[in-house]
Amino acid sequence: MVTSPHNGVSDGQDELAARGRTGIVAAVRAIPIRWRILSIAALNSAVVLVLAGLIWSGSRVLSSAWDDVRQVRQSDQVLALLESETGRLQNLIHRYINQPSPELFAEILLLREAVLGTLNTRASTDPMLSGSVAELERVTERFLSGFGELRTLQTTIAKTYEEQVLGPAKDMAGLYSIIEGATGQRDALIWPALGKSREAFTAMLVAANAYYLSLASAAAEEARRNTETIERTIPVMTDLADNDLQRIALQRLKGRSVALRQGLAKLSEQLSSRTDLLRNSIDASQADTIAAIDGLSVKMRQREQSAQATFDRTLTAISRNVMVIAAAFLGLIITAGIIIALSIRLPLQQIMTSMRAITSGDYDRKVQGTAATDEVGAMARAVEVFRENAVAKREAENELRASKEKAESALLELNAAQQNLIDAERLAALGGLVAGVAHEVNNPIGISLTVASSFARRSEMFEAELRSNAPLRRSQLEEFVKTSRDAAQQLVANLHRAGELIQSFKQVAVDRSHAERRQFSLSEATDQIIASLRPVLKKAPITLTVDVPDGLMIDGYPGSYGQILTNLFLNAANHAFPDGKPGAIAITAKPRGTDDIEISFSDNGAGMSPDVQRQAFDPFFTTRRNEGGTGLGLHIVYNLVTQQLGGRMMLESRLGQGTTFRIIMPRAATGAAGSFDGTTQWPTRTMSST
Repeated sequence: MVTSPHNGVSDGQDELAARGRTGIVAAVRAIPIRWRILSIAALNSAVVLVLAGLIWSGSRVLSSAWDDVRQVRQSDQVLALLESETGRLQNLIHRYINQPSPELFAEILLLREAVLGTLNTRASTDPMLSGSVAELERVTERFLSGFGELRTLQTTIAKTYEEQVLGPAKDMAGLYSIIEGATGQRDALIWPALGKSREAFTAMLVAANAYYLSLASAAAEEARRNTETIERTIPVMTDLADNDLQRIALQRLKGRSVALRQGLAKLSEQLSSRTDLLRNSIDASQADTIAAIDGLSVKMRQREQSAQATFDRTLTAISRNVMVIAAAFLGLIITAGIIIALSIRLPLQQIMTSMRAITSGDYDRKVQGTAATDEVGAMARAVEVFRENAVAKREAENELRASKEKAESALLELNAAQQNLIDAERLAALGGLVAGVAHEVNNPIGISLTVASSFARRSEMFEAELRSNAPLRRSQLEEFVKTSRDAAQQLVANLHRAGELIQSFKQVAVDRSHAERRQFSLSEATDQIIASLRPVLKKAPITLTVDVPDGLMIDGYPGSYGQILTNLFLNAANHAFPDGKPGAIAITAKPRGTDDIEISFSDNGAGMSPDVQRQAFDPFFTTRRNEGGTGLGLHIVYNLVTQQLGGRMMLESRLGQGTTFRIIMPRAATGAAGSFDGTTQWPTRTMSST
């Protein structure tokens, strides 16, 4: 390819220009950015000073022309003030008509005096307005005189509204209340008509208030229609009334509705009269005042235009000189601005390129411009630190990913440990029952052993007496028979008691160790469980009341029911009555419909705070961690109820007022025998503080 000589020269010139621009930018970057910006501000200040000098030199030439313009504008200000004050006075009168108050009336009087004062002082002394003051005073006085008539009519309207609209309305409201009170049943025949009439009465009041406040014709028509609706429903309600009090109240309601309709009609007439008076006396006079002021304003505009023409001719000469100087300074400011902008924009583009590379994951590209001494160089160094941090973050994420894999392995081991703790808690409850029942059985067995040993020794002594040659007395025989009978009775009673305890524990232990489904009597199962809990009752001063009626049959898992009742009882003994405090526990059951049974377990102990209630069923939550509590008892109860028995469980408690657990379970359990593992469901429960 052959390069044109002209192209070569052009390329060389461009290269020289680029080098020159880069050299200028590098030289400017040696100056801090704040000083670069201040230099632009200094150039602007110089322009302002030069222009101010030119304007001051021409100010004396403009002075005479400005005096004429100022006089015209002063007169125009007086007219604008009059127009503003009369317009404001008109608005105040309209506001007073819509919402009369002493404050608004006082403000109207003050503004009236201000309008008259403006006419008598400023307008009369103004040389351009003095000939027109008489006409302005005449139309203004006519405007102000109509306010008295309007105020009198407004008083009459307010009285009509209070006495002939609100008065009957208040009576009607009371009569509606009497009619509703005399209607005992909500299914009475009068209720539909009464509701429609009461609804029309409410809508009529809203519409009447809207019409009174805003003069909306739609509101007036709405009030009339609802009044007719009220009058139409009164005969219907009279026919449906079932007592004399209703009929008397309806008769009075009819009279008051007629009075209300007449009051609304009279109020409408008076409001129309007020509108006519407001339009003819106030607004028309205000329009005449504005017309007079506008006529004077036209004359002021003509004189102002004449003075303004003289002012403009003088100002044109000054503007021409100002533009020449401004153009020269503007070229200088633009050149300096471009150079300063390039000294900031180019380094910032380099920083943006580096930031995009970092955000796209290219951390190996170093940031340019970090060696510069200005503020942009400091930014470049900060971005370089950010890049280095991103590199370090990437390395940390790789390490975190490896740590996460290790943590997941540890979590699996933790879940296994949790399952072992839950199994241990269930076995611990059964172990506690074994120890208690063993202690209870030991008492009658020990007594039986003592009685049997004593009876054996007495029998040996009696046998020795028989073998001796001494004669046997009748009293000795009777004493031996009596002792034998007492011993036999004690042996039978104590061994029978031990047999009952062993049988109850045997049934409970079998039910808990074998999660088999069978039909069982809720009353019998409860008695067996309570019998196994008697050792705990003897250790603590707790009164137990059981009210479970016979005949409540359950097709489910008696072992799970025993576990639930045992855990609730031990939880109450440990937490509701701490430190051996006395109290009472009540267990009740009742049918709930045809398919469910409701069981209530309540105590009058310490109760729970709201925070404890929210976490009561959570696994491993306990308020006695330091005393060996595991926090799994209520968690197991909740999951047995909801999963294996297919029921619901609710907790109600208050501090100092006891706790109640309500269990609603189906007569036929919906869960499977092996469905509960202690971790499959996190509790979602219903709680109440009442």
